[in-house]
Amino acid sequence: MRKTIVSGAIAPLVAPLVAFAALAAGAFGVAAESVSAFETDQAPPEHHWHFQGPFGTYDRAAAQRGYQVYAEVCSACHSLELLAYRNLEDLGLTENQVKGLIKDISVFDLNDDGQPADRPAKLSDRFKKPFPNAAAAAAANNGKAPPDLSVIVKAREGGPDYIFGILTGYVPFDKLTPEQVKEFNVGKDDNFNKYFPGHKIGMPPPLADGKVTYADGTKATLDQEASDVVQFLTWASEPKMEDRKRTGVRVILFLLVLAGFLYAVKRQIWSDKH
Repeated sequence: MRKTIVSGAIAPLVAPLVAFAALAAGAFGVAAESVSAFETDQAPPEHHWHFQGPFGTYDRAAAQRGYQVYAEVCSACHSLELLAYRNLEDLGLTENQVKGLIKDISVFDLNDDGQPADRPAKLSDRFKKPFPNAAAAAAANNGKAPPDLSVIVKAREGGPDYIFGILTGYVPFDKLTPEQVKEFNVGKDDNFNKYFPGHKIGMPPPLADGKVTYADGTKATLDQEASDVVQFLTWASEPKMEDRKRTGVRVILFLLVLAGFLYAVKRQIWSDKH
């Protein structure tokens, strides 16, 4: 009798909990289905980059080639607002070499009379923008302005691998399976990229075999161009990375020596207590 009364008293309290549990389970099922669908996107392959690790450094030859790829291909749409031309000297180029690279670049400025005019670019100038403002950039690119590339490598975890994957992950429409075309609603004029979330990307394939002719004679394959421009953009995002790493190593060594010294002092001071 007691059990019946207790059960009857608890039943009204349990019913809402059961309903909530069922609702939560349904929501979880929907979320799990969404996660499963999202996971159909492929993760870009991991690469060993020269700049990785506590002792990693920039491959300056590759970064110089990467600048050439940026200057001849990427700069038509993407800016590098945080970088000045003089920063290129940190890539191992001389002042005269940098001046040679920018000799044909003109930038907008005011002349001595205060009138707007173009003038030759100087080392102190920031990299020239491809468009005068965001509205013009959006108008020239189907309503969406291309992102600035100054710190694009740091925009997400695994940035170098992701950018390399995007640049090399395009699949032509005639190479897609009927299932892929149907599942992702891909048209002949769409750009399909196996590493881009959702796979449909607004940017057409920017690179291809032989897209540039390297000044140092390196064969310009798609993978080579993508790797080089990743090296350059990583350097552009953190030009002082090598200095930071060297400072970190010195600090760690100093702390190790200091710890040893303090331990020896402690042993000396407390030697008569042990």
